[in-house]
Formats: sequence, C-alpha cells, structure tokens
Amino acid sequence: QELALKSLGNEGLFLFSSLDTNKDLYLSPEEFKPIAEKLTGVSPTSESEEEETLDPDGETLSVVAKFQPLVMETMTKSKDGFLGISHVALSGLRNWTAPAAPMSVLLARQFKAFLPPKNKLDLGDPWWIIPSELNIFTGYLSNNRFYPPAPKGKEVIIHKLLSMFHPRPFVRTRFAPQGAVACIQASSSFYYTIAFRIHAEFQLNEPPNFPFWFSPGQFTGYVVLSKDSSHVRDFRLFVPNNRSLNVDMEWLYGASESSNMEVDIGYLPQMELESTGPSVPAVIHDENGNVIDSRDPSGEPIQFVFEDIAWQQEIPWEEAAQKLEVAMYPFKKISYLPFTEAFERAKAEKKLVHSILLWGALDDHKASCASSVPGSGRTLRETVLESSPILALLNESFISSWSLVKELEELQSNRENEFYSKLAELHLEKYNFPVEMIICLPNGTVIHHINANYFLDITSMKPEDVESSIFSFSTSFEDPSTATYLQFLKEGLQRAKPYLQS
Repeated sequence: QELALKSLGNEGLFLFSSLDTNKDLYLSPEEFKPIAEKLTGVSPTSESEEEETLDPDGETLSVVAKFQPLVMETMTKSKDGFLGISHVALSGLRNWTAPAAPMSVLLARQFKAFLPPKNKLDLGDPWWIIPSELNIFTGYLSNNRFYPPAPKGKEVIIHKLLSMFHPRPFVRTRFAPQGAVACIQASSSFYYTIAFRIHAEFQLNEPPNFPFWFSPGQFTGYVVLSKDSSHVRDFRLFVPNNRSLNVDMEWLYGASESSNMEVDIGYLPQMELESTGPSVPAVIHDENGNVIDSRDPSGEPIQFVFEDIAWQQEIPWEEAAQKLEVAMYPFKKISYLPFTEAFERAKAEKKLVHSILLWGALDDHKASCASSVPGSGRTLRETVLESSPILALLNESFISSWSLVKELEELQSNRENEFYSKLAELHLEKYNFPVEMIICLPNGTVIHHINANYFLDITSMKPEDVESSIFSFSTSFEDPSTATYLQFLKEGLQRAKPYLQS
C-alpha cells in the first residue's frame, strides 16, 4: 500500500483502488476493462453469455425513455447558492439533462427474468429477482467506484434498461436493502402482470473527478408478459414522483474512502421507461413458413392484432406495491399513514400517534438522511422498527406515520386548514436533525420525543453508564436498542394515560 501510494500518488491510488474490486493490489483484465473501453472507445457487444442463447428471430419490444433532470432548486444546498461546492463536483449532475438512449429495442425473451419461480404463483407473494446481499451486519459497498461490475444472470435485463437513462447504473446499491423484488399482480391462462420494485443507483462522475452517487428512492413498475416469455404485452418502469423529495445524492471530496462526503436530497420530476406497444415478431412468416416483408405493398408496416387478455385473478396495484415494500422493509408490516390521516385515525381509535420526522425518506432505498449521517432512518428501520416486540406494541397501541421535514414546513405555511398547520408546527418545534421520533396525542400535543442520534448514542453505551431512568435497559431483551425503543413507547403510553382514560 505504501509503495503504491509512493509510485501512484494520492489520486492515482484512488483511481487504482476504484478499479481493484477484490483489493489484491493487482488489476486483472476484467478489472481493467472499463479503462480499456474508455481508451479505445470500443465496448463489448454482449453484456452476458446468457444473451447468446436468446432466439434472434423472437419478438422485439420497443422501449422509450422519458427523463426530466433533477430540479436543482430542491437541493438543500441550493438555499445558499451551493456555497463552497466546486462546480466540478456537480458537473455530472448538471450535464445529465437527457436520457442516454431515448429509445431501445429489446428481445421479448429477455424479460424472462421477471417470471415467477414455481413456488411463487400466488398473487402478491413476493420473490427476489436480484436478492439483497447486504444487511445491518454486512455493512455497505465501497463509495470509491466509478464503473459498474459486469451484470450477471437476471441483472442483465435490469442493467440494460437502466442504461437507457445513464451509462453507469449500479444494479446493486451500496446500502441495504439492495436488489429487485417482484410479485404477480394479475394472472390469466397465458399471461401474468408482474409488479416489481428495484433499488439501483447511478455514478455520474468519471476520473479525474471524484465519485458522485445519484440514488433514486426506488424504481417501480410492471410488465405484462406471456407465461413462456415469448411475448410482452406492456411494460413500464418509473421513479415515483409523488413526494416532494425522491433522490439521495452523495459525493466525495477527496482521494480516499474516508474523504469528506457531501450529502443532499432533491426532486426528480420524471425518470420513466415505457413500451411503445406490444412486442412484435422480428421476422414474419406466412402460413407456409416463408419469410415475408414486414411492410405491406404500400410501404406501411404490417399491423398486428392482439387478443384482449381475460384476467382470471387480479389484485389492485396498491396492494401489490405494498407487498413489495414489506418484502424490502419488514418494518412496514404495520401501516405508516400519511401525516394528517394518522391523526384522524388516532382520534377515531383513541390511540397515540407514533411519528418519525426525517430530513430524507424512511422507505426509500437509502434516502433516509444519507449514509454519513450517524442517526439515519436506515439504522432505525433495519434494527428497532423491524423487531417483533416493537411491531407488536406499535400495532396494538399506536397509529404510525413518517414525514419529511420539507412536507411539514409546507403544511405549516398552508393556512387553509389551521388544525393541520398547527399539527405540523407542534412537530417541527421538536425536530432536530436528522431524525426525530415523536409520540403525541390525536390533537397534536407532543408528550414524548427522542432524537435518533441521542437514541443511538445511549444504546451503544453500557447499561451501567446510562443515567436516565427513562431509557433504562430491560433484561428481557438482549438487544439494547429494541429494549430502549420499547421503553420510549411505554413511557409515552404512561404519560398519555390521563388522556386515554378520559
């Protein structure tokens, strides 16, 4: 390592390390490939040996990409005019104004990757297309990378699709939960509608600039395809844009993994792929098996007629999406309602509101107050919020909700509904960056709250060092964070007793 640093210099070693994926201080031909492609301008035609087995005479599907760039004004750092941020750091983001490939023609059989395994044929029963290999114990993948690893197996079609947006998609994210999950939304004699959710991210910079990671909260969508995958009737993939922030961004400032990392969040209006119509045969045969021209005598393309699909079983899109969400995030086994709806429900059911207020989203693949923030929502959702005792108590005694600070600021300033405005104000009064957990009455009165950073600090201490009796450890649980969060919830219930009994 010292010799390498001496001969390559700091930035040279940084680039070398970004290519040396197995960290053996030696670049194999496979690891050197991105640089070779860059120098020669020649890219390999096949992304995987799997593609070689596909029938070139099979049906093809035309897919178009629709893309509106990130709204720069929605980034937190735009408030001070990106003060102190070099223009070079954001160059990859600013220059990304259009999809890399506005249109692409894919073989229908490549969508075979979305078909269910034989043991997952019930509606809404999720399976992993690309299994997540990370969790709270395995840590995360290196930030110091520029070029995605070659996709393998079922990753190939997802990599190909995402490459329509940008040339450097990583189909496995650096943080859990990574991968892609799917379930059957509808079924007929010959067709499935498959709903899917993908967690992927893009690397927007290349050397000599430092890495800039662009991580949409999720990609979701559906594919309607025949059970033998020979025909695709419809396909759509998109980044949801229904919340005010839907992308997490992180960029390095120096030539090492431990270099300062800037984080921000922002709003992406549109990132979408859509089929222009059903897949059609690449080669057309007549009844005698002879190849015929795909255009009629007047030069117009031959029009295909497709039968209507009679669905025998179907579940709503919202239900399928919720099943995929729970597969990615076990903490979502209980419902997290929108902010105002949670208070209406709590009032009706005479329960308390368990509310989580964040800078970034709790259920986007990593946009929960980015990685370098120690008290991030990611830590919460992968530990305490997933644990059985917490899920049981929240289900029994609370109505849960999570909100973005930005959304509550907008609600507070909207004077059309004074009650909702006041609810938002009471919440924001208690908020400290990055995450605040709040327990309140249905009228919005906050009766207990704890900041995620403080919570993580005290749960990492030895029990004898914790002074506060409020957060004393219970011996019935080995995990101190679960015990402490349980104590937090019970303390909230205790303080609310006078209200709940009235």
